[in-house]
Amino acid sequence: MARMTFVQAVRDALAEEMRLDARTFLIGEDVETGLQGTTKGLREEFGPERVRNCPISEATFTGVGVGAAAVGSRPIIDLMYATFNYVAMDQLVNQAAKLRYMTGGQVRLPITYLMVSGAGHMGAAQHSESPHGMFMNVPGLKIAMPSGPREAKGLVKAAVRDDNPTLVFFDFTLLRGRAEVPDDPTFTLPLGVAEIKREGKDVTIVAIGPAVPRALAAAQGLAAKGIDAEVVDVLSLAPLDGETILASVAKTGRLVVVDDAPPRAGAAAEIVALATEEGFAALKAPVHRVCRLPVPMPFNRNLERYVMPDTARIEAAAIAAVEGK
Repeated sequence: MARMTFVQAVRDALAEEMRLDARTFLIGEDVETGLQGTTKGLREEFGPERVRNCPISEATFTGVGVGAAAVGSRPIIDLMYATFNYVAMDQLVNQAAKLRYMTGGQVRLPITYLMVSGAGHMGAAQHSESPHGMFMNVPGLKIAMPSGPREAKGLVKAAVRDDNPTLVFFDFTLLRGRAEVPDDPTFTLPLGVAEIKREGKDVTIVAIGPAVPRALAAAQGLAAKGIDAEVVDVLSLAPLDGETILASVAKTGRLVVVDDAPPRAGAAAEIVALATEEGFAALKAPVHRVCRLPVPMPFNRNLERYVMPDTARIEAAAIAAVEGK
């Protein structure tokens, strides 16, 4: 085990997978220089044939990934920011997500899409969105949401090994966080399996990506008030581990879902629907969502913090659930 940042964990995951399989290659914007740090040094180790720096044309290199995967390669596409997906929607949503189904499984598309999402860096509206809920609506795409360095390494490695197109969202607020990370090259975290980050009996807090450390901090505050919260880290949204979520709700009878993304038709709404459709009998109180306010992300730091879900809002929602409100 080594203590490292989220960024270092992603970089190590990519290096390990590229050493294991010569069919893998990395392509995207600024991958040569490693602007965020996740690809730093990879070009020196693997050379320009396997680490290809591209012009600012997301539609082009996202399309290259589809074609390369269809003929046997395992591309890793670095899109830098999640909002840059929007200019490559046809390649991602209409091609990568659908071709395996449309060819009856004859074409496999083992593509990994890496991208930074979320706010907390004064990037303003066009660089601070968290669009993971939007892509949950697309059959054929898998979606991973790591909550820390260990989770980042395990999920990136699982994504690279998967035979389906997988989006991995790195929230900006997590990039410099440090934690113990396994250095075993065989370590992965399976897509579609959630983890209980904290056991509890009074209320379930299901948290997504960057909401996990905030939920754990809220659970500490709640414990001081006599409320024992269980924190579930979903890890991946597609597939979603409904079994773990429902088992926790069955134990506590109360549910709060936290997601740093807009509430309308989002990941939190899907989890609430799951709980009410399949676990309604276990619920003792109304379900609560704690989400980003439904506005374009402001540039101003104070307004940015106001829009994002924080520990105080999570605690308030959990207290309301326990009180049956």
